[in-house]
Amino acid sequence: MNGEELTEQETALYDRQIRVWGVDAQRRLSKSHIFVSGLKGTAVEFCKNIVLAGVGSLTLNDDNPVTAEALAANFLIPFDENMGGGGSLAELCCDSLKDFNPMVHVSVEKGDLSSFGVDFFEKFDVVVINCCLLAAKKSVNEKCRKLSKRVAFYSVDCRDSCGEIFVDLQKYCYAKKKIDETIECQLQYPSFEEAIAIPWRSLPKRMSKLYFAMRVVERFEEVEKRKPGETSIADMANVLKLRNELCLAHSLNESQIPDTLLERLVVSTKEFPPVSAVLGGILGQEVIKAISGKGDPLKNFFFFDAVDGKGVIEDISTSTP
Repeated sequence: MNGEELTEQETALYDRQIRVWGVDAQRRLSKSHIFVSGLKGTAVEFCKNIVLAGVGSLTLNDDNPVTAEALAANFLIPFDENMGGGGSLAELCCDSLKDFNPMVHVSVEKGDLSSFGVDFFEKFDVVVINCCLLAAKKSVNEKCRKLSKRVAFYSVDCRDSCGEIFVDLQKYCYAKKKIDETIECQLQYPSFEEAIAIPWRSLPKRMSKLYFAMRVVERFEEVEKRKPGETSIADMANVLKLRNELCLAHSLNESQIPDTLLERLVVSTKEFPPVSAVLGGILGQEVIKAISGKGDPLKNFFFFDAVDGKGVIEDISTSTP
């Protein structure tokens, strides 16, 4: 991104991609640095896509050991009788991703996500966190915003057959083609904390029900000090009680957060691989847009539910009517 050109090897390897999005976009990709924390199925799909696209480097963060559940959703883990041979998820995924594209530098950063300070994120162009606590989403997003340069922030969650992507590109300029001319556009994004603080009563009536349901479950996990996925049918009574309290506080009809939808998010905590593939694909596409500066970026939430097969973009910001 400092005027450096693609090498002959890069040009040959990414020839088909260059034909699609141009040399400049590929050059920017090849010089970009991506950080991903939380290697669930959706993040793994994203990592595969972004490595094949040819980013400069990818840093993985997930010290968790391999479990039977992880094996079911993470195709980067080599299957053996020792459950991955004792390595962490990040280490095993790192080894596999190197084989996808040897030209991308893939590495592991050990440590808890909350332990990384503001300066740590300065070396990256894009930060993606997957299946994290509400506090972590707010904290990491805020750290990215404190940097002198713009660091694109994404959070992604997949629960059962539902998924959510949040995007914060801060003040973002991009080029948009319109007939025979290229138009320079600009968008202003709110932080995750700002976006979810907007009163529900001020949001459009046709807002995705999944937005509200995710906020309820997120809040429940925070109150009960649970990690994502640590809920069960035994929690439903308390989740519904919290739903009712939040709806009352926000003057929202409880029918906007159906019991059946909440139950799916609370009880079926495992990822549904086809949904992970959809979310990982969309996320990869959006990150490529953000790095290249070409095409309309997503602003600022994306929701997908396999039950109806629909993907919905919701702009939830202070400018929301």
